[in-house]
Amino acid sequence: MATPAKEEAAAGQRDELTDSLSELFTNVSLMVRGELQGTNNQLSLLEKMNQRVTEEYSNYGDVASGLRVFVEQLNEKNQRFDEYTTQIDAIDQQVSEFEAVVSMLDKHVSMLEKKVKSAYHIAPTQ
Repeated sequence: MATPAKEEAAAGQRDELTDSLSELFTNVSLMVRGELQGTNNQLSLLEKMNQRVTEEYSNYGDVASGLRVFVEQLNEKNQRFDEYTTQIDAIDQQVSEFEAVVSMLDKHVSMLEKKVKSAYHIAPTQ
């Protein structure tokens, strides 16, 4: 049979083993909890970053929408301006034709002056 001293020694070893295992499990639990907390913190940061990017892209959408409206307004103004451009081109064409007529008339008047001067024997002036 086992003596009380041996039983006491075995109980002491079991208590020491139990304490060591309890401490091991506590430390492993703390380590796992720390790892999970770190992962949780990373996921929280990632969520905040995603929210920030969402806000940025939303702002870009607003800017793009505003630019689209601005471009449409510019196109409308450009179409109205095209009417004036067409009128300006027509006026330019008429002016060119008018200049050609004036040039022909100027040559004709010069020729008539020479004929009148020669008919009245007027000496040509410079």
